[in-house]
Amino acid sequence: MTDLKTILIWVAVIGAAFAILWWQGQLKRLAAYVTETREELKKCTWPSWDELKGSTVVVMITIAILGAFTVVVDRGLFFVFFKIL
Repeated sequence: MTDLKTILIWVAVIGAAFAILWWQGQLKRLAAYVTETREELKKCTWPSWDELKGSTVVVMITIAILGAFTVVVDRGLFFVFFKIL
């Protein structure tokens, strides 16, 4: 019986929220936003599979270089501040 009460309470809360959003015009704004977003995405050019693979390799190499740079600088600063001073 408590499960039924819980479900009915949630249905009432969600229904009230939906009614308030509809009354304020928020649902129309959301629908317009979704429609405009779909129109803009149709204008986009998506990369080919080869372009996507190439970009992924570039990103992975860049991350590795930046990671190595961070480790080297961290070790260098650790040595300077804790070993020398």
